[in-house]
Amino acid sequence: MKLCVQSLSLYLYVFALTSEVRAADNALPASAPSPCTTAVDTYFANELWAKVASQSCLNCHKVGGDAEKSKFILRDLARIQGEEREAALRENCATFARLAKLKEGEQFRVLLKVSGGLDHGGEDVLKPNSAGYRILAEYVRRVNAPASTPTPAEINSATKNLPPFFEGVVMLDNRRLLRRATLSLAGRLPTEAELAAVREKGLDALPAILDDVLKEDAFYTRLGEGFNDIFLTVGYDDGAESALAYDHFNKTRLWTQKHDLSHVGDAKMQQQARYKLADDYRAALRGEPMKLVEHIVRNGKPFTEIVTADYIMVTPYSARGYGVYDELKEKFENPDDPFEYIPVKLKALKGRDRNQDQESATGDYPHAGMLSVFQYLRRYPTTETNRNRLRARMYFQHFLGIDALELAARVSDAAAVTAKYEIPTMQASECVVCHKTIDPVAGLFQDYYKFEGVYGRRKEGWYKDMFPAGYEGEEMTAEERWRSLQWLGERTAKDPRFAVAMVEHVYYILTGRKVLLPPKDLDHPLFGSKQRAYVEQRKEIEKIAQRFAADNFNLKSAFKQWAVSDFYRADGVATANQNPERMAELDDIGLVRLLGPEQVERKLAAVFGERWGKLRDQLAMLYGAIDSQEVTERPSDPSGAIGAIQRMMANDVAARQTIRDFARAPSERRLFSQVEPSMIPGSSPAADAAIRQNIVQLHEKVLGKYDATDSPDVERTYQLFTSIVNDAKGKKGLDTREIYHARNNVPDAPNDPHYTIRAWRGVVTYLLRRQDFLYE
Repeated sequence: MKLCVQSLSLYLYVFALTSEVRAADNALPASAPSPCTTAVDTYFANELWAKVASQSCLNCHKVGGDAEKSKFILRDLARIQGEEREAALRENCATFARLAKLKEGEQFRVLLKVSGGLDHGGEDVLKPNSAGYRILAEYVRRVNAPASTPTPAEINSATKNLPPFFEGVVMLDNRRLLRRATLSLAGRLPTEAELAAVREKGLDALPAILDDVLKEDAFYTRLGEGFNDIFLTVGYDDGAESALAYDHFNKTRLWTQKHDLSHVGDAKMQQQARYKLADDYRAALRGEPMKLVEHIVRNGKPFTEIVTADYIMVTPYSARGYGVYDELKEKFENPDDPFEYIPVKLKALKGRDRNQDQESATGDYPHAGMLSVFQYLRRYPTTETNRNRLRARMYFQHFLGIDALELAARVSDAAAVTAKYEIPTMQASECVVCHKTIDPVAGLFQDYYKFEGVYGRRKEGWYKDMFPAGYEGEEMTAEERWRSLQWLGERTAKDPRFAVAMVEHVYYILTGRKVLLPPKDLDHPLFGSKQRAYVEQRKEIEKIAQRFAADNFNLKSAFKQWAVSDFYRADGVATANQNPERMAELDDIGLVRLLGPEQVERKLAAVFGERWGKLRDQLAMLYGAIDSQEVTERPSDPSGAIGAIQRMMANDVAARQTIRDFARAPSERRLFSQVEPSMIPGSSPAADAAIRQNIVQLHEKVLGKYDATDSPDVERTYQLFTSIVNDAKGKKGLDTREIYHARNNVPDAPNDPHYTIRAWRGVVTYLLRRQDFLYE
């Protein structure tokens, strides 16, 4: 979850922490802003705006903020793009410069205000002697003592002495980068043609290769997994058919209970068939939201349709639940396929009585992409006390990248606030700062008020003790109410924060990590390093977001841009001669994600030609899968259970795949094309050379490493192989065959008189336990 920070050259945007500020700045001159000096502008952008103003002033002192009637109004850079942002930052600088000159007696007015004086509605936004207060005080000093202001060169000297941000970061070579991308996005190894293209053209070849990779069915499977990790729509309560309201689909939503299965066989067979019918129907319903994501991306549609699409995705099975199968059956290629999805526009909902009929000016259901999908509404239900605020919170998080819970600090004494104000959420500053943003969006969901998440108006009308339905200061008119979520989706698609949020989602899918948050503790000794890391990442996000928007919101553009970025190419940090400050800057660099169970299975299939097949159901949950309901975040580090499963997997896969590979002809082998079981280490230079060459082949195949035959890593693996073989020498009574578990179901399994097959099994086990394989 994140705050968003924007500014001119280093800081991109904040949607931030603060308290309510009342309209109490009437003494501020209304004259036109005067240009800021270069020195003050630099300090303003890099220090005051990025570290203090955007986080402690902006949320109230902007249009739509609680202090919008004051004369101290700042422009919110989060919703501005291009050259206008630079002008807006200069305007903010000039506004601050005017304020910084005003005095109250012998003290500067702005310093009194922020520390809670002069009836400041936001009270003590900055504590005296805090780091933020000191930054503001220094800015006031610079504005009022220009003669002593340092030159731009002096101000920027510290920045100029900093090393390039990615200095000391080890980058993947192009072959390994290609492997990382194809495994992550399509669950396969690169083809020889793709590797040849990268060898010839370098990094320039990757976008064209990715164009083809992003058309593969495996990519859409990965895409659905990734976005379900974000939206969690699979995890709504009760049966899948509960997304279809009883009031509107009571005659059709349980169609599987009455479906004619007389052709199947006897009563027992019919009962089993009915169970499968119901399971497939429920799976089809739960799959609809992610199929909407897939449909948009697969067909090259603007990803803004995630909030504006005037259709949903249905299958022959779910269409029966909606009661529209008869009119759609000719459109399906296979009416018996429960998972063939097509886009469909529903009619306005009809209830069991007229009071439950949905209002619609067009006669259609007012689809608004994910916002109006029944499964999404069901996943985030409401209550009489919550009043759609959960939905509003998730809306901001999913589609604008904003954690609404971070908009303001927690109320320290809720009882006192409740006693003081009749409607705290509309009157108390510490409440208003959040509710003025959240409640209007909650009001846009007012006609989806039933707990089940589907259509239903509140009999008493919407609440009067909430800010009226709207978006960012714009109130929705009564004429638009029937299509309120479409109204919201249209505004969301035009909000620059939408593009940024989607680019952040792609980053999460690729890396398994959420984007960095701006550091808050200005007094922390490593604050500067953490701030620089945050700023550099925001620069990249901003750049990719602009390209994403320019490419008509084609989500594949974001994947391709991230894939060639230094943030994705980074392999790790060379720690030699790195001081603590530099290490703090690079702390989040490099992919260190523990692969999820689905990804491990796909990687095993890519390397060995088949999956392990055991990372499913409860074992998958133990390994870090999510159920999208109670378990909603994947672990970043292995638990004891995960470690045990990794050992089980490595032992089992190595045992089965090693002897199976040796049972094939050398030309057909995936793993051991360079050696035979008769090749014993130390027996001859030719045997040793072949063994080392096969180790190089294994390192490339299993780990994606391109090691030389005399590298330390190859030597380490060679010594392991040799030690296992030597350990067996001279021991009497050793079976000349592999263990039964390994050779079972392997026709013509070769004998292992020299213990080399079992030694190679040990090598494969070792490689499968390495971080290079288990992490990405």
